[in-house]
Formats: sequence, C-alpha cells, structure tokens
Amino acid sequence: MTKPPRWCAFLLLLFLAACAWTASLARSTASPTPAGDWPQWRGPNRDGLSTETGLFRNWDESGPPLEWKAAGLGGGFSSVSIVDGRIFTMGDLADGQYVLALNRADGKLQWKARVGPRWDDERGGPRGTPTVDGELLYALGTEGDLVCLEAATGRERWRRSLLRDFGGRMMSAWKFAESPLVDGAKLIVTPGGRDAALVALDKKSGAELWRTSLPTLGSRGRDGAGYSSIVVSEAAGIRQYVQLLGRGLVGVRSSDGRFLWGYNRIANDVANISSPLVRGDFVFASTGYQTGAALLKLQPAGDGVEAKEVYFLDARTLQNHHGGLVLVGDHIYAGHGHNRGFPVCVEFSSGRVLWGGDIRNAGMGSAAVVYADGHLIFRYQNGLVVLIEATPVGYKEKGSFTIPGVTAPSWPHPVVAGGRLYLREQDVLYCYKLRP
Repeated sequence: MTKPPRWCAFLLLLFLAACAWTASLARSTASPTPAGDWPQWRGPNRDGLSTETGLFRNWDESGPPLEWKAAGLGGGFSSVSIVDGRIFTMGDLADGQYVLALNRADGKLQWKARVGPRWDDERGGPRGTPTVDGELLYALGTEGDLVCLEAATGRERWRRSLLRDFGGRMMSAWKFAESPLVDGAKLIVTPGGRDAALVALDKKSGAELWRTSLPTLGSRGRDGAGYSSIVVSEAAGIRQYVQLLGRGLVGVRSSDGRFLWGYNRIANDVANISSPLVRGDFVFASTGYQTGAALLKLQPAGDGVEAKEVYFLDARTLQNHHGGLVLVGDHIYAGHGHNRGFPVCVEFSSGRVLWGGDIRNAGMGSAAVVYADGHLIFRYQNGLVVLIEATPVGYKEKGSFTIPGVTAPSWPHPVVAGGRLYLREQDVLYCYKLRP
C-alpha cells in the first residue's frame, strides 16, 4: 500500500490539535450552572444577570402571559432560587419561619422545613433567599438561624446560630437578611460580630473553618452586619470575599478570612443594603439615606490590598436605597433615589450619568432590578413591573403591568430563568412566560 504524503499527516495533526483546543476551550468556558437554573440570590454569579435569550421584546398592557400562581408561601420578602425541578423560597407561616420547596412545573408545595420563629412585625418576615449547592441548600432566618437542608426532602443536616455561636449583631433593627454564599467546600456568612464579622464553615458539617476580626474602619455607619450578601472577587490577584457591612465595604481573604481592606465612606448609619458589583480589580457600591456611590480599585500593597477610590458620586447623582444594581458591559443600571427607583444609567469606568436619575413612570418606591436578553426588569414597591431596554443611548420603556393583590411593599427581587419571570408577592408566587 502506498504511504500517504507527509502533508496529509501534517494536516491530520493540525486537525486533531484544533479539536483538542476546541474541547479544552469549551471545558474552560462552560458554566457550572445548568441552563435555566437560578441557584442563589441574584443568580449564578450573584450579579442580577440572566443568560436567557429569545424573550419577548415588548409587553402589552396586561404584561407577559401568566402560566401559574402558587399561594400559601406566608409573609416575607424573600426571592426565589431555582434548581432542576424545584423552586425554593422562605416565608413566615402561622407557627414559624420556613424554607419551602415548590414544583417548578406548577408551583405545588413539595416540602417545608422550619428555620426558626416568625417575625411578627408590620414589615416582618424573611429577607434572605436559599442557596442551593448540589443535594444541599442553605438558608438564614431573621433571628440568625442558619440551616443546611437536603434539597430533595427538606431534611435538616445541621444548623448554627449567628447570635449564639458567633456573637452576631445587626447594624440596626431589621434583623438578618443575608443569602449565604457557597464557595467550594466553604459556606460563608456575615454574623457581624466584633470578632466574627464574617465566618467560613465547612458546608457539609457546619464546622468552623475561620472567622474575621475587623480593625476600626471609620466613624461612618454602625457596628454590625448590614443587609447585603457577599460576592467573590479575584482583585489584586487574591481570591477574596467582598461584603457591605454596617461600617462600609470590606474585603477578606478567602483562604483564611484575613482582613485585606476596608472603605468607610460608603456607610450610612441606618441600613447598608445593596450587594456590591465586582469586575476585575474594581468594586462598585451604593447606599441610600443620602449617602451615594463609589468605585474602588483594589491593588496589591505589601502583603495586603489597598482600596483606592476612583470616584465618589454624591446622593444627588446616584444612591441606591435597595433593589440592587446591574452591570451590563460598561454601564450600571439601577433605581436612583432614597425610597425611589428612578431609572438611571451610569458609565462604570467614569461615573458619568448617561441618562436618567429624574425619569418618572408609574412606579413608586424603590425598584428591584434584573437584566435579561438586552432588557431590564424593574419591579417597584407599588407592584408595577416595567420592561426597559438596556441601552446607554436613552430611556426606552417597552411595556409594563401591575402585580395583582399588592398589599405590602412589593420588594422581592424578580428572577428570570428557563424563559419565565418569577415574582414573589408575600403569600403568592407568580410565574409568567417570557418566550413566545
């Protein structure tokens, strides 16, 4: 048999190498979260960005079609997490505060598990959202009860108390509101105690791995935990956890909980709420109560990290009371104003307001925001839900509707997953179709 020419062998090698490179690239860029899942607070990356596509580009006056609604969830302001065939949330029922699991197809209750006592207050009820990690989920009640449950059954694996075990405290009266973070083998939460501002636990057993003691950060704000949830950053070449506390922003090293940096100027003395945004070596945060917003650059400094202020925006320019912010490209979109949700677009790198800040629509109070498929969904305190094109060119409203039966502040963050929009409204969860 005649041997093939050398150039054929060379082309074969090139082809095999290209295949190997493509496979490697696919492995390195593949998301660890299955499409259509929303396993924790603000989505897979805790940034309020959904990867859904092919969604409605406009809404008529009745909004997207309602697929189903589920009642019996109790009171509270928790959002939802979604994994495989289940939806998870929290609610105050008659005899206590519970984690609830619903069937994703129709919203029927599958199980419930008690976390702790209910919060009997006009605006009480749980604020945190369960975090799902494989076969387990984690939830934090308003009294600081931290539980690990089996996602399939609700059976309790372990529990800790942020108050009793770590001397936890809140900066003000609205109790614990955090959504726990899972990072590898660790579960990280924020007791807010003097010697345990953040703690890392073994996610399988609840055993303590480390705790963070903080130095004095400054005079602004109050000691204790805020109402934010931790995000992960790789800034300055160090994997770290960034959190907004009662005294402001902090970064702690993921490996051992060592304090790396703090920033006090963003703190107010009532409630620091919205989760920070992280990108590369930068951290952006905003608080209400006439405080403002800031962009920080994190850079190495000896064996630690220095947080350098890039810019600070005063409260007249941008303050996000609660409802959160999203970063799309180089643009931040949020509701601006204390107890207001005036839509605004700010350039991330410069802090320049591109549009908004004084735009009025029929929404009242703060607005919770999520991004999906080139659009923003603003959910206002009075129950108005508005579709807005995510463009720095200008404010472009694409439709709106009102959630039925709003009697309390309509605060839970919207979720877009699997081509659907999920809106928790106290005792009821609404599921809307977003794809034709």
